Amino acid sequence: MQFISLWIKIPYTLFVVVLVPVYWVRYGLTNFLWFSDLALIGTLAALWLESPFLISMMTTSVLPFDVVWSFLFFFRLIQSGRPVGSVGYMFDPQISIFIRALSLFHIMLPIIQLWTLSKLGYDIQAWKYQVVLGWIVLPLTYTVSGPKENINWVYGVKEVPQKWLPATLYVAVLMILYPTLVCFPTHRILKTFFPVTR
Repeated sequence: MQFISLWIKIPYTLFVVVLVPVYWVRYGLTNFLWFSDLALIGTLAALWLESPFLISMMTTSVLPFDVVWSFLFFFRLIQSGRPVGSVGYMFDPQISIFIRALSLFHIMLPIIQLWTLSKLGYDIQAWKYQVVLGWIVLPLTYTVSGPKENINWVYGVKEVPQKWLPATLYVAVLMILYPTLVCFPTHRILKTFFPVTR
């Protein structure tokens, strides 16, 4: 029995098919180490496989980030002033409207993920696997990317690389904070509001 309509699967697939080569050319392959980009592609697989496990993993990985991103975007949209922070590039006229429009997936993704969870259920074990994936992605990101990209903030939370901790220790702290502040709290919320499956 099909739970996820082709009216969701096909447009989502077409969007990803457009986004991936555009981002690859503009930002490079390492850009896909962003948790949000991994979740975008992982959610595509979850939709076609109709996998509660995959969609649960992808949702626990980025839901808080995308909710905050969306809030900051809409707040900035109705405010005036210099574009700053994680959504600053969305208001940078030097970046093409097309590229900025593709980044609106940060708004679309949590909606699709939550809707899919309502159809497939939430796998209560998935968050643990997402933690393991995060522990792989964070040091890998630090190894293959640089401070200019600052993917997953492995070099600091500001544009200038952090200096208050040794770099490897800072990444280790991120590896503790990611499950503690992102994956586990999101797991608790999703477990409460969605049908549970194993």
